[in-house]
Parts: sequence; C-alpha cells; structure tokens
Amino acid sequence: MADKPVIVIVDYHKGNLSSMARGLARAGAEAQVTDDPERIRAADGIVLPGVGSFYDAIAFMRESGQDRAVIDAVAGGAGTPFLGVCLGLQLLFERGDEGVPDAPVPAAAPAPADAPAEVPPVPAGSDLRDAPGTVFEAEGKRWVRGLGLLKGSCTVLPADRLKIPHVGWDQVHLTPAGLACPLLDGFDEGANLYFTHSYALDGDADAGDIAARTFYARAFGSVVWHGNIYGCQFHPEKSSAHGHRILESFVRIVEARVKEVGA
Repeated sequence: MADKPVIVIVDYHKGNLSSMARGLARAGAEAQVTDDPERIRAADGIVLPGVGSFYDAIAFMRESGQDRAVIDAVAGGAGTPFLGVCLGLQLLFERGDEGVPDAPVPAAAPAPADAPAEVPPVPAGSDLRDAPGTVFEAEGKRWVRGLGLLKGSCTVLPADRLKIPHVGWDQVHLTPAGLACPLLDGFDEGANLYFTHSYALDGDADAGDIAARTFYARAFGSVVWHGNIYGCQFHPEKSSAHGHRILESFVRIVEARVKEVGA
C-alpha cells in the first residue's frame, strides 16, 4: 500500500514515548503520540505503552475518556488492532492491585430519570462499579479495574528468591496458541527480550489468551493474543532484532486490517 498505516501511541501523560514512536516508524508505520480520544478511535492501529502504575494509568484513561475510546475501537478483538506493552498489557485485563489508594474512588452516579435527552441513559442491568478505574475490595485486598478486555488479574511478582523488579533480558517461550499468533510470526522459541517490571499477569487469565510465557519468580504470560488484541510484557522497542520483528508484525497486522475494512 502506498500510504503508511497510522498507529497512535496512547499518551496518558506518564514518561517519554519517543522510543516506541521511533520503533514503529522503523517498522513502517506513521506513528502518532496522542492523548485525544477521537484520534484514538480514528487510528488504523493503537499502541498502549508501559509507563507508570496500574492505578495512575487507568485513572487518567478514565478521566480523559481514553478508556472508552480504546474499548470502542478494539470492539472485543474484532476491531482496530491493539498492542499493549508492559503496563499496557496489564491494563487489558479486569483488575490490578498496583498503586491502589487507601480510600475508594466513588463510581460516577447513574443519570437521573429526568436527565436531559443529551445525557445517555445507563443501560439496563449495567453496574458502574465495573467501570475502568473503579476501586473495590475482593479476596482481602484492594483492586482497581482495568479495561476488562481480557479476563484475569495483574499482581506483584514474589520477591522470595529473586530480585524484584525484574529488569533485563529474559526468555520468552511460545505456547501452543503462540505458534499461530500473527504477532509472533517468525519468532525464535526461547528468544531473549528486554523486561522491566514488578507486576505481571497472574494465573487466572484464560489459557487460550496466552501466546507466550516467561519464568521469573513465577510463570506469567509475557505475550497475550485475543482476536486483534495483542500484548507484550517485555518492551519490543528496546529488544533489538527480535523486538523489531514483533513491531514489524504488528504493522503488517494493521495493514491487513486496513485493506480488509477498505475492501
């Protein structure tokens, strides 16, 4: 195709996103950093990078409307191709316990019955306690809800035997699902990629969504895949040739989607 696909990098005002933009540009995309929900909705592909804590990131996304823009665009895996990186992978899931404040953050109140017509009504049977960014308690601990696009929780890695955070190069092992994952096309089993994190996907995720695992302190999903939803716990933009190949694969996935929608 003559034009490069537009891939937006979601900016939730935490950290420098230039390395991801450079990586996507080298992989053949037009990379745009934005905090605008409408530009997120209109993009050919979406990347949610890994900067900050789970609570801070999802709270900003909820306040800014980025959460709803991502959920709408991704359409449960049937819509815009999405790549979550590090924290961006974790935010795909139902809940996390990183950085959760002591006091609960109240959910928005439902619209009153006599609200003006321009205020959207609350859908029948909806529960605003399930909204991204909502703090709640379960299993004796405090959680905050993520985007909820995939089932599962994100928790801290145990520090019993190994140093946490997990920083450096580590092996990525394909699962049976990963052998068919378009993001991992041409991936070398057991290749080393660059990690820097203290929290990771826990064991309650759907096994069918796990395309690769890594073993550090405990086993955790290091690549996830569900339809057009992808996530990497490592940083492909900092992972040399293997990481570059993954970004190239994502650009090809986005290009294929653009052609499919335009056909």
